[in-house]
Amino acid sequence: MKKEEVPQDKSFFKEEHGKELCYAVDDQGNYTTALSSGWEAKTIALNNALSVIEERIADAKQRVLENKTSPIEYYMEVCKMELPILASYVGMWQWRVKRHFKPSVFKKLSQKALQKYAEVFDISVEQLKNIELTDS
Repeated sequence: MKKEEVPQDKSFFKEEHGKELCYAVDDQGNYTTALSSGWEAKTIALNNALSVIEERIADAKQRVLENKTSPIEYYMEVCKMELPILASYVGMWQWRVKRHFKPSVFKKLSQKALQKYAEVFDISVEQLKNIELTDS
């Protein structure tokens, strides 16, 4: 696309999101960079993805409140992580982290293990133990 044709849909990339760098063709036919504030198709896709993430977070929170999972799963969703990533960050096997999703196992975790999770999630151990202390 030509540099002057780079889309400028302001519905997603507002001031707080900045602009996205794109490649375009200038008047001489050379590739150059241009800033775009987004375009409708991308905005729709991003909004759909964000909706799915918000649903997953809400579902995980409800499951914690119903004592069906531990806060670790909830914070994993809040931080937009998958099990393999979380396991690598805390330095544990995936099966072990998944086991920590069980409320009965979570309640028995050592202070050291809780601290590892809290550091990865950038929260306090107290917030990790009680999701009702969070804004989400």
